[in-house]
Amino acid sequence: MELRILKYFLTVAREENITKAAALLHITQPTLSRQLMQMEEELGVQLFRRGKHNVMLTEDGMLLRRRAQEIVDLAEKTAKELKHGGENISGEISIGCGETQNMKPLSEMIATFQQRYPDVNFSIYTAIADDVKERLENGILDMGLLLEPVEISRYQYMRMPLKEKWHVLMRRDSRLAEKQVVTPNDLAEVPLIIAKRQSVRNVLENWFGYDKEKLHVVSTCNISHYNQSVMVESGIGMALVMEFSCNQDTLCLRPLEPALESGCVLVWKKNQALSPAVLCFIEHAKEYLEKIAQEK
Repeated sequence: MELRILKYFLTVAREENITKAAALLHITQPTLSRQLMQMEEELGVQLFRRGKHNVMLTEDGMLLRRRAQEIVDLAEKTAKELKHGGENISGEISIGCGETQNMKPLSEMIATFQQRYPDVNFSIYTAIADDVKERLENGILDMGLLLEPVEISRYQYMRMPLKEKWHVLMRRDSRLAEKQVVTPNDLAEVPLIIAKRQSVRNVLENWFGYDKEKLHVVSTCNISHYNQSVMVESGIGMALVMEFSCNQDTLCLRPLEPALESGCVLVWKKNQALSPAVLCFIEHAKEYLEKIAQEK
């Protein structure tokens, strides 16, 4: 499959209309239709369900869309890296991040780095650790900011300075809002919204200890404090979340007792060729973290 044809496919998948996609691609509709049919013949699967006025992806088409986007992203990233040579440090650094307070020191690293290397720009991808690791493995991301627990044997890493503290997000009219801390016994049989990642769920279940059989999970959520806040405000349940700036009048955060904390690491793949910009940023990050450690 040619990269050009994959881009054709992605445009049709996005527009759900071959005529509109052809106009955006500046080719004729019959040419685009023929290219798509040849792709289907080459792969031996049907990629689209064709209607009178639109086309929809089949299950095979949805899988190809995901892979095609990864291939196109990687090709564009490689092209950017190759265009920037010589002594001048420039290009793009892509970092995958979860929702974590360690985005603050990472942002400070980025800001001070760009003061020294203004021709470098950053692409930030927000997702849970499993998605970030998959993109690291595929070469789409250069680095990842991962919340522990996470398997990092395949990566070089730097430990970030802030510990992430677990809290319960609840409505202010909840009976638990009157408490300063929340214990496992307080949450017994309470409808809860918790993280989708199994490794994180294991940590939370261990915190409940023998009371984990009373853990009443009504929903899981991969990422997004906003979505969790809306669900809590709607009365679906309380959410177990990392501490964040919760300034809503209707919601509040209460820490867990005993306290539960998670670390955070900035990782990149072992034995992988890195661009000059990424190598410079890694050294800059190490200097930044060493300075913070010395100031403590």
